[in-house]
Amino acid sequence: MNQATFWNGEAGERWVREQKRLDYVLGPLGEEGLAAARVVAGERVLDVGCGCGATALALADAVGPGGEVVGVDLSAPMLAQARARASALEAGTSRPTFQEADASEFRTTRPFDVVFSRFGVMFFEDPIAAFGNLAQALRSGGRLAFVCWRAITENPWVTVPLAAVLTVVPPPEPTPEDAPGPFAFADRTRVETILAAAGFTGTHVTPRDVLLRTGPLEDAVDYALLTGPAGRLAFAADGATLAKMRAAVREALRPYLTDTGVALSAAIWVVTAERK
Repeated sequence: MNQATFWNGEAGERWVREQKRLDYVLGPLGEEGLAAARVVAGERVLDVGCGCGATALALADAVGPGGEVVGVDLSAPMLAQARARASALEAGTSRPTFQEADASEFRTTRPFDVVFSRFGVMFFEDPIAAFGNLAQALRSGGRLAFVCWRAITENPWVTVPLAAVLTVVPPPEPTPEDAPGPFAFADRTRVETILAAAGFTGTHVTPRDVLLRTGPLEDAVDYALLTGPAGRLAFAADGATLAKMRAAVREALRPYLTDTGVALSAAIWVVTAERK
């Protein structure tokens, strides 16, 4: 299943239903990328893979009324949610706009100052072509900033629930390490090579370790079965199998329950570069 089909089906609808939960969990990780983007008032920003709009709204607040933020995504359901959130802002507030588009094909008549993404760039079928297109959307010297996952083995928020799920169902068919997916950019050298080939310079790939807080135990189970490889397996499971998965994940997460909810480490790259 290609990315557009996947995110315009039940997966996209689920992410809309879980928007508040996802914003809560992913917010601190997005803040790492937003800080690296160094967006200032009056700039024009493209938010790639904007989803339900959380980062686009934050970017719009940063650029203010004199700036502009455009969010692009493949998912019509998620974009509908993003537009509804922007429409609900108070009059006079800087509001992002949204377009349903593939980042590798997106075109603009006015260059952007910044291209930003929170976990939206690892799914490119042809990353050099996609980043090359994004470079063309930037002015000369324009900035790129995004966050992506490091290796799956460095991310207990993935490995702990996945190990539990695999006690219930067999593992999925293996895919190439560089295939489109959440961990496609785990290799720092690959990221650097792609960006250089796409027309970027001054690339910095910085590791960050952030505590991922997924809430009370049952909320944490919900999150574990919504995202990542465990979520993909849960998405395909029938009701009885899903119940077994929930029980296994619940017990696996219990040791990580703190006074403020379940917390596991998340390992990301914060990537910055400039257009040549």
